[in-house]
Amino acid sequence: MGKNKLAKFADMEEFPHVFQVSSHSIREGNSFEMKGKWNEFFFKNNHPIVLELGCGKGEYTVGLGQLYPEKNFIGVDIKGARLWTGAKDSFEKGMKNVAFLRTNIEMIHHFFAENEVSEIWLTFPDPQMKKVTKRLTATNFMKSYQQFVKPEGLIHLKTDSNFMFTYTREMIKVNNYPVVFLSDNLYASDLQDSILKIKTYYEQQWLDRGLTIKYIQFLLEKRTNFMEPETEIEHDAYRSFGRSKRHNPEL
Repeated sequence: MGKNKLAKFADMEEFPHVFQVSSHSIREGNSFEMKGKWNEFFFKNNHPIVLELGCGKGEYTVGLGQLYPEKNFIGVDIKGARLWTGAKDSFEKGMKNVAFLRTNIEMIHHFFAENEVSEIWLTFPDPQMKKVTKRLTATNFMKSYQQFVKPEGLIHLKTDSNFMFTYTREMIKVNNYPVVFLSDNLYASDLQDSILKIKTYYEQQWLDRGLTIKYIQFLLEKRTNFMEPETEIEHDAYRSFGRSKRHNPEL
């Protein structure tokens, strides 16, 4: 492991707004001390809690925290070296409404109590074209999210992937989730929202290469039965290439 990564991991251990919890610990039956107590013991306010799942470098988490000081934001990812960027940035800016949680998203319901979260952002998640249960908008995740998201809490999906957009749209349709906003070309839509000001590093790359950004916002009404869409969805051809080769908008 390089010295740079070791230094980042050391920083992560010291940041007061970073929580790192191993999957093994949770599987062993250990409870997370902040579950149900995020606002009381960490943020020390009653503001709504918003999660960014699969936050990567945390650019969106930090950006949202700056735009909406009346809300609390928690970025979640398993990659500590990535999280370090947003954690360091928010720490140096003295932001009190931003935190980061390093853990597996599959276990996210172990970290938040019923009705503790108001919104979830899914920003450019891997579409997992071959693994339905790994998609962050799959029904197994909807079942997980509804354990801690408030009734009719908001789910936001922002993606460059036509596959992910189409799958999510169909999942919403067959499960009758109310749609607040939907566009297959966000920056050509009539949405007037400050979220449009935030563009991550990779999002700007997709835009520069001619890809459109898709956005869906829907209400997570509670369900007891879930249905997976049966629609055949064309795969994203360009995702078969490494990032360095995604230079052709036609791919």
